[in-house]
Amino acid sequence: MHVVTLGPAGTYSHRAAQSIADGSVSFRESVTEIVAAVADGEFERGVVPVENSIEGSVDESLDALADREVSVVQEIVSPIRHALLAQAPEFDTVASHPQALAQCREYLKENYPDVAQEAVASTARGVERAREDPSVAAIGHPANDGSPAQGGGEGDGLQRIAENIQDRDSNATRFLVVAPESARSDAGGKTSLVVYPGANYPGLLLELLESFAEREINLSRAESRPSGRRLGDYCFHFDIEAGLYEARTTQALEEIEEICANGWVCRLGSYDTEHVVE
Repeated sequence: MHVVTLGPAGTYSHRAAQSIADGSVSFRESVTEIVAAVADGEFERGVVPVENSIEGSVDESLDALADREVSVVQEIVSPIRHALLAQAPEFDTVASHPQALAQCREYLKENYPDVAQEAVASTARGVERAREDPSVAAIGHPANDGSPAQGGGEGDGLQRIAENIQDRDSNATRFLVVAPESARSDAGGKTSLVVYPGANYPGLLLELLESFAEREINLSRAESRPSGRRLGDYCFHFDIEAGLYEARTTQALEEIEEICANGWVCRLGSYDTEHVVE
């Protein structure tokens, strides 16, 4: 199965993608590009980060899933263990993905208050910056130090200045496995939905939520995102702990579709969760 995810090699997304790939993993620089590549049939699967236990949802992932016709067929949950990597203990800048920088906010504030922070496309891209420039450190997976044991070559290794620098030991990220729309499944213990009501009035969100609550369907996530059509216009992302195959889910969605008669309801699909520990 040909899988695409955030690159370059060594990102946390790459490690999640390796758990489902039966061959090589390809890379793109953004979630938007990954979802588009799957929607256009270039790849069978894409792996994108959707939520972190410290920093919350990845907005780009939510927007991309709402904009393209794809499905979600699996969830991968992985603990995130950040290391500070550099050529030497002294450096002027820390480069990493914005989420990684945010997940280590307190550590950086306490230990490196005067060091500049540089947001880059991925943790692995930050590691590349640190390898190229001795004044730059990176935040990433400790295996990205480039040591011979990790496949690094002579002279390209980085020092592990510190490990487990994330602000909370419970730090974990949810990744979604994206597939073409035709691969959508109704089976699984969890379902992702995107709902665009096409309306705005007092009690609208309550009506949507009651459709689930009255049928004892638990929501594990509910979030609004701008629709992009006009200011103050929103769509809603729901993750529910029920499969599309269940009668209660069918009933709830029929009611929601009536509420959203001027909008639409996107069933991204039902799926199960795999925990990947490295």
